[in-house]
Amino acid sequence: MRAMVLHQAKKPLVLEDRPVPSPGDGQVLIRVEASGVCRTDLHIADGELSPPRLPLVLGHQIVGRVEALGPGVSSRRVGERVGVGWLGWTCGECKHCRRGEENLCVNAQFTGFHLDGGFAEYTVAFADYTYPLPEGGEAVDMAPWMCAGLTGFRSYRFVRDKSLIGFYGFGSAAHLIAQVARFEGKRFYAFVRPGDEAAKAFAMQMGAEWAGDSTQAPPEPMEGAIIFAPVGDLIPQALSHLEPGGTLVLGGIYMSPVPQMPYALLWRERTIRSVANLTREDARGFLQLAPKIPVRAQVETYPLEAANEALEALRRGRAQGSIVLVP
Repeated sequence: MRAMVLHQAKKPLVLEDRPVPSPGDGQVLIRVEASGVCRTDLHIADGELSPPRLPLVLGHQIVGRVEALGPGVSSRRVGERVGVGWLGWTCGECKHCRRGEENLCVNAQFTGFHLDGGFAEYTVAFADYTYPLPEGGEAVDMAPWMCAGLTGFRSYRFVRDKSLIGFYGFGSAAHLIAQVARFEGKRFYAFVRPGDEAAKAFAMQMGAEWAGDSTQAPPEPMEGAIIFAPVGDLIPQALSHLEPGGTLVLGGIYMSPVPQMPYALLWRERTIRSVANLTREDARGFLQLAPKIPVRAQVETYPLEAANEALEALRRGRAQGSIVLVP
């Protein structure tokens, strides 16, 4: 099979011919139909997140078909369409797993970080961490669901009781979760890179009541906000635009340093909370809802061998919506 492989941070991925992997105990072999490109992939490639091993195949927004079952697998069948996300395996034994907090498992393994991911023609995944997907949908449209959708949905859950929500960074995750918010009757504002008129227009097209630069004040204070952009400087900015009692959710795995800020921004019971990974319950909640709305990703596709160009487009903010690799 062909795979795009990371050998060293800050160096381009390398196109290689590799043996098709064999599924181990509890695993399935998947023929990849589409693999989304996430900002976390970019953070790993750029050395901002250090994986436990190299070389490594990135990619944790995978849609494909089960090609073979490993020993002990009865929950999946050959030919079934499944999705694979960031959460690749948990121990089930640590205190977090026992509390139902598998997203905080101390022994967790993540797809495209500990485990080889989807920037390849085939991959293996633990069967219990794959998700059945609709047969009728397009693989490229569903690939962004598997992280932008799933992790974005976990972030959204913490402001789901709010009526007016702000999204800072209107990219892959925000444009999917905005559709959920609109379906559930929420109002939302969008904050984009200063001067990015195309992103403002895209946000308005997706139902935003207002879209502006991340440095601008919204028309009125918000009840909640999610920061999807990995920019620590946005935290005091967003807090200053929240109502008393408002909630600010930090939706990324990586963020640049958070600046000092006056306590007055937090006072009056405003809350900041981070989101770490996701649980399979988050995934089930989103995947039950997404086909009903339906959530539709705006997608730019690249062939597998153009993974470096796809990462560069994400790095420079040139894409509207989601980027997906197609083997």
